[in-house]
Amino acid sequence: MKNIFTQRFHRTIEKQVQDFLSSHPNFLSQQTINSPRAVGDAIQTVLEKNFREIVDNALGTDASTKEPSASFTRRAMADIAFYDKDNNYYVVDVKTHRLDTEFNMPNLTSVERLSRLYEDDKNNFVILKIDYEIMNKKFAIKRTLFRPIEFFAWSCLTLGALGWGQIQIANANEIEVKESYSRKEWMLEMCDRLFEFYPKEIEKINERIGHFQKVRAFWKDKNLW
Repeated sequence: MKNIFTQRFHRTIEKQVQDFLSSHPNFLSQQTINSPRAVGDAIQTVLEKNFREIVDNALGTDASTKEPSASFTRRAMADIAFYDKDNNYYVVDVKTHRLDTEFNMPNLTSVERLSRLYEDDKNNFVILKIDYEIMNKKFAIKRTLFRPIEFFAWSCLTLGALGWGQIQIANANEIEVKESYSRKEWMLEMCDRLFEFYPKEIEKINERIGHFQKVRAFWKDKNLW
């Protein structure tokens, strides 16, 4: 299926995002530049306002986004969303990572939401990962990644116990990208990992039930009013 990734437009988008942010450093103030959360919020805001132009510049007139004024909207799963001219739908989750932090484990999406989204082959859940440094109170973009979640190898992902299960980047400093991964292969591996994950969660829940059964018995036997 032809989309941004099969045509390798994603590499141009990565460069356009990096060039745009590098040429607009003033969206950060000296009060916010040292706060990773504030930097992340500021980058997300400025990209939301300008992403349509960034993508259209990357795709060119022959592959421009479809109905751009109506297509770039907020969605529950993503920070930015759009359609291309072939009616492929992209939901984009913006993740920022300050490189001098030792450990960062961001949430990506719910396994249940992703499984529903991917019932349609035209839907794409995309991670826009932006690595940056702060040197001498100056902001510098070091790397951008614009890839669908299925290009992220499971070796650098993990599952968190939130709702049905939350896909997380295990360590934002160690990313393995496999562009040869097929969506089918990736989703099958997700299911296999969930089949290992859920029984372990059941064991944890049973341990907690046992613990609070003891707590309840303790309080039931107390001679208090």
